[in-house]
Amino acid sequence: MSVTRRDFLIGSAALAAGATVTAPFLLPKYHLDQRPKRSRVAILNAQQYSQQLDQILAAGLRLFPINIRGKTVLLKPNLVDYIPGNAINTHPSLVLAAAESFRRMGAKSVIVAEGPGHQRDTQLVLSQSGYEQCLRGERIRFVDLNRDELIRIPLRASYTGMTHLWLPRTVLEADFLVSMPKIKTHHWSGVTLSMKNMFGVVPGARYGWPKNILHWKGIQESILDLCATVPVNFVIADGIVAMEGNGPLNGSARPLGKIVLADDPVAADATCSRLMGFEPDRIVHIRESARFLGNASPALIDQVGETANAPAAPFQVVSEFRFLHAF
Repeated sequence: MSVTRRDFLIGSAALAAGATVTAPFLLPKYHLDQRPKRSRVAILNAQQYSQQLDQILAAGLRLFPINIRGKTVLLKPNLVDYIPGNAINTHPSLVLAAAESFRRMGAKSVIVAEGPGHQRDTQLVLSQSGYEQCLRGERIRFVDLNRDELIRIPLRASYTGMTHLWLPRTVLEADFLVSMPKIKTHHWSGVTLSMKNMFGVVPGARYGWPKNILHWKGIQESILDLCATVPVNFVIADGIVAMEGNGPLNGSARPLGKIVLADDPVAADATCSRLMGFEPDRIVHIRESARFLGNASPALIDQVGETANAPAAPFQVVSEFRFLHAF
């Protein structure tokens, strides 16, 4: 892929800006420009995990032209580990509300799938987090992506230098993949949102815990290669209670009272970053993914529901990422 003069000038400007805030700059290494002309994001008000989530989410989904009738829908929550009292996982009640909504919309089947990154005993995480009981009660199938059957897939970007990954068959054969992150800060990537959430599809049984190969090759680079290769069709981000500080495991709960829906993971993550009080262009993988995966600029996002207002006080971060603050 050649770099145009326009790309070079934009990259030079980004490099200069990044140098002032210590954010690294990546040369473009994508194979295909996959950006839609416009993206849509809906911010929904939801103050607590209650039975009203069904109605709130169903109303939000009606704001999008989604057709999943007869399709297999895969819900990919952020289910990392279980630490009592910590807001580290996508809340199971939101996952159940999503499953019910997609069933009503005519999905052939709805699967919940995850490959926890820190705890090797997935069954233990399911049990302790409350997922096991909730999914069994609604007869929703769960697939452990750390131990699913694997298929060798060529990467559609080359930021890490890897040429392929072995990925779970369940993910690759799904018709409609929904990333359902918990809105959190992250001590190595700044934020962990819908794109970083895709680390969970990389099987720990092959690549180690916590997905060692992706850390060795570079977290920001791995996010880009992975999301270029495994497209996210929709995003439902859990920001009812988010996390700030030393995330993704040891931060503090931060009530935000929002659910973010989007038909573009880049637009979703840029919007979530703004809700956290961050400047998306200062987050490496969001800035770079806006070159070829989706839209981060508000001018290219049709905003519905509530507006993406920054909080009165930005989310706390570890000291290395204070430059993310927009003010």
